[in-house]
Amino acid sequence: MGKVTRGWAMVAVLATITPLALTGCTAHGSRLISIETTTGPNPSAPAVPLALALSPASGATRQPVSTEIGTRVTGGRVTDVTVTADGGTKIAGALREDGSSWVPAAPLKYSKSYTATVTATGPTGAVTTGKTTFTTMAKPRSVIGSGLYLFDDRTYGVAMPVVVEFTPGIPKKDRAAVQKRMFVQTDPPQPGAWHWVSNGTQAWYRAPEYWQPGTRLTVRIGLEGIPLSNGRYGNVDRKATAKIGSKFEMKVDNKTKKMSVYDNGVLVKTMPVSLGKKSTPSSSGHMVVMDKKEKTVFDTRDDPNPANRYVTPIDFAQRLTWGGEYIHAAPWSVGSQGRTNVSHGCVNVSTANARWLFGKTKVGDPVTVSGTERKLEPGNGWTAWDLTWEEFVKGSALPVTAAAAAPAPPGGTATPSPAGTPTATPAG
Repeated sequence: MGKVTRGWAMVAVLATITPLALTGCTAHGSRLISIETTTGPNPSAPAVPLALALSPASGATRQPVSTEIGTRVTGGRVTDVTVTADGGTKIAGALREDGSSWVPAAPLKYSKSYTATVTATGPTGAVTTGKTTFTTMAKPRSVIGSGLYLFDDRTYGVAMPVVVEFTPGIPKKDRAAVQKRMFVQTDPPQPGAWHWVSNGTQAWYRAPEYWQPGTRLTVRIGLEGIPLSNGRYGNVDRKATAKIGSKFEMKVDNKTKKMSVYDNGVLVKTMPVSLGKKSTPSSSGHMVVMDKKEKTVFDTRDDPNPANRYVTPIDFAQRLTWGGEYIHAAPWSVGSQGRTNVSHGCVNVSTANARWLFGKTKVGDPVTVSGTERKLEPGNGWTAWDLTWEEFVKGSALPVTAAAAAPAPPGGTATPSPAGTPTATPAG
């Protein structure tokens, strides 16, 4: 792995303090928006020098294409950042909300030179400007794989977590740095946090409660060029903008052998079900519709138990777990639905009910199963909602503030984000 350095260059100017405006900046497109809170007058406050330090240090080489312009200021605040490529092309980007750095809206180019000019202003109008020029590294050979389970212009259910996948997983010591490059913006604004799972192979983002219907999610997973401790680098940036639809919930009770279906909190349908028999019980817990297939084939010929091996065409299948639990049409078990559990772990419903459900549901709709012999295993599907909020935030690699808000994406335009699907054996 090429050596990455981060030095600081400093310029300073003396400023006399008058009532100080404490300012943070947040991103909106490629503009910087100032949010101000003014303190009361303090005529006895001593003079504070206006000082600005930048990183990388001027002349730095072999910098990652994920490089941010570090801005450390005392006695004032950053009021302008201009970054240009060699040749004069201006680079879009924005300050982080806390003003600690300027983030490019897209990865920088490999083996290119860049110049950043930063202006800081003190409360009396004193101004200082710093400049740094650096060169990025050549394209690395060893990278991680990544996927984002969101697509542009799709509508998802209220329980849809933002799911990011990494191959191989992100080492624990690198997760905080990677998490700082995973931006989620919600409109209307809602708090949220990240949670790492499965040895760093996935990270989920959710709010304390389900998303508000109509929410717009804007996501940037800005990983390209991030150096990891295992000698690998992030492979690509992924972006998506998606919408949250109506609140459509399915609640399955093993005791009654029924599914209750709610649309925006109103019970709209009740249907009989057959769950997993005692030898192959269904999982109890809070799940999410992960995928939908109008027609598919369940092939369990690799199951170690010969009694559980079969190849069966399936209609209206909706995936709930990686282990292969689905809601699906099961015309062969209609006589047992509402009475006895006979499935291999799936939620069996009639073909008519399966067709009706399939036409109503969205990926990301919540499904709760209760009263079975088996508890849902963490990570067996998008199990973010099977944790309390207090449990969920413990999985963050960074401290979660009282507002529990992730950083807003600094600039840039959303683009399609492909996502792979892990393979798993279905349970009929």
